[in-house]
Amino acid sequence: MKSITYHEQQDTKNTDINVPIFGYELIRDILIPDILGKDTPDILYWAGKSLARNFPLVTTEEINAFFTEAGWGSLELAVMTKKEMKFELSGPIIARRIDMKNEDSFKLEAGFLAEQIQNQKKVITETIEEVHKKQKKVTFLLRWDQKDTV
Repeated sequence: MKSITYHEQQDTKNTDINVPIFGYELIRDILIPDILGKDTPDILYWAGKSLARNFPLVTTEEINAFFTEAGWGSLELAVMTKKEMKFELSGPIIARRIDMKNEDSFKLEAGFLAEQIQNQKKVITETIEEVHKKQKKVTFLLRWDQKDTV
């Protein structure tokens, strides 16, 4: 079965459909942790990597657009060096998740970013996320070693 690319999906999307945030929170923040238990963070990280493999994106702009379209918040590249990148995730949904004490549930996004950048740079990439409660945002620090190619 051929997987549909992000761009192909965008061509067929229906922008008139809205999903209530409560339904999203029920699944993401209550049901999934109940099913996965203490392994939730690790599994969500690897699930994010798996999602990224199904939606290969070529640029950071496409990654930003994907986050917006997926309802994951507003993602911006803050810093980029030869060995790391730092993204900031913000927006009303992020503020709500932080306010509801769901601040440790950004592993899905972290894994997604790690895999996207790994595919773009062709080096093993890992992501560490940090929640900033007062600023109501999350930062993702992605690091790699240029010698550790895929």
